[in-house]
Amino acid sequence: MKQAMTLANSFNWIVRHRVGAVLFCLILFPLLMPYEALAINILIFGLYAVGFNLLFGYTGMLSFGHAAFLGVGSYLCGIAIVSGGWPWWAAIVAGVAAASLVGLVIGYLAIRTRGIYFSMVTLALGQIVYYVFYKAESWTGGENGLRGIRVEAINLLGWQLDFLNPITKYYVILVFVAAALWFVSRVLNSPFGAVIEAIRENEQRTAACGFDVARAKLLVFVLSAAVCGLAGALRALHLSIVPIDSLHYLQSGQAVMMCLLGGMGTFFGPFVGAALFLYLEDVSTAVTTHWMAVVGVVFMVFVLFFPKGVWGSVLHWLARKAATEKP
Repeated sequence: MKQAMTLANSFNWIVRHRVGAVLFCLILFPLLMPYEALAINILIFGLYAVGFNLLFGYTGMLSFGHAAFLGVGSYLCGIAIVSGGWPWWAAIVAGVAAASLVGLVIGYLAIRTRGIYFSMVTLALGQIVYYVFYKAESWTGGENGLRGIRVEAINLLGWQLDFLNPITKYYVILVFVAAALWFVSRVLNSPFGAVIEAIRENEQRTAACGFDVARAKLLVFVLSAAVCGLAGALRALHLSIVPIDSLHYLQSGQAVMMCLLGGMGTFFGPFVGAALFLYLEDVSTAVTTHWMAVVGVVFMVFVLFFPKGVWGSVLHWLARKAATEKP
C-alpha cells in the first residue's frame, strides 16, 4: 500500500510540478555529461524539440519544415549582432520575432491542408526559406554561413558573466529555456491548451463544438515557431556562427526523431529524446563514420518496441502502477 501511494504521489507530483521537475534535472544535467558543450547542445535542441512537440505531440500536426524557424531565429539573431550592432538580448528578441513572423506566413498557408499534404507543404515552404537565405550571401554568408557573432561577456546588474565559459554559458541559456518552459506549460494548462489537444483527438468534433479550429491551429503554429526561433537564437550565441544547414530539412527530421525517442505529447520527453539522440551521435561518431546507421537502428528499435518513447513509457508505467495498486 505504501509503495502504491508513493508511486501515485510521485506521478501526481511530476504532473503538477512539471516545470520544476524538468528544471531540477536540467540544473544537474552538466554534471552527467562527458563535457559541457554536449550539455549545451542538448539544452538548445531540447528546447527546439519542445517547440516542435507543441505542434506535433499536443496538436497532432506533423511538420517537416520546422528547421526554417530554428534557422531564421539563428540568422536574424546573428545578423542583428554582426550587421546591426545590437546587444545580445535585443538580438534574441529579433530572432524570436522573425521566426514568429515566418511561422505566421507558413502556418497560414499550411493549415489549409491536412495529413501528409500538410507535412509536404511545410517541407516545401521550409526549403524555400532555405533557398532565400542561401542566396542572400551579403547578409547570411551563403554556403559558408554567418560568422562573427561575438558575445564575450554579459553585464547582469553590475555582474560580469563570462559567456565564453561553458558552465556560465549553460546556465545563462538555461534561464531562457526555463522562461520558455514556463510559457509552454501555461499555454498547455489554459483553455487553449485543451482546445489544441481536442484538435489532436478529433478535429471534426472540436469544430462541431463551436471552436475556431483554423485560428487555433494557426496560433499554435506561431507559438511553436517562436519557441523554435528562441532555440535558434540561443544556438547562434552558443556557436558564434550560423551554418546554412540550420535551415536544412534534415534538421527538421531531427526534431521528429527527438520527439519520438523521448515521447511525443509529454513535457519532458523532448529533452530526453534530444539527450539520447545527441549522446548517441557523439559516441558513435568516435567509433565509426556511419553514425547515422547506429542512430537509425536505435530509432527503429524504440519505434517498434517503445512507441511512447523513453519518457512516455516511464509515465505510462507510473500511471498503470499507481492505478492498479491504489487501495
